[in-house]
Amino acid sequence: MGRIIKPNKIVLITNGRYAGKKAVIIKNQDDGSGDRPYGHALVVGISRYPKKVTKSMARRNRIRGARLNLFIKVLNANHLMPTRYTLDLLVDKELFNKNAIKRSRTENEKALSVVKTKLEDKI
Repeated sequence: MGRIIKPNKIVLITNGRYAGKKAVIIKNQDDGSGDRPYGHALVVGISRYPKKVTKSMARRNRIRGARLNLFIKVLNANHLMPTRYTLDLLVDKELFNKNAIKRSRTENEKALSVVKTKLEDKI
């Protein structure tokens, strides 16, 4: 049987704080590693989706409602439900590595801002 969880695959998160949210796999480890002996994946997901924007809204509300909030997380592969869709999201592998979660907040925000601009262009 082939791998189902691959990079650039869109998945649904089934457990935890972000349950029900959509995410894109950046890197995956099917066999696990030393600190995580189970299959896991580094994902970037949308924690708050953009709201519907109408013409009658004020300009400020249109800008505020169209924003995305993203998260980056390493999740157990059992807590991901793959979809049939993929998203060609070209990201710098140095920005997103295993230590991406452990870095300072400013570095994480910089990495997420790069992905945020790419996702907003796609949406």
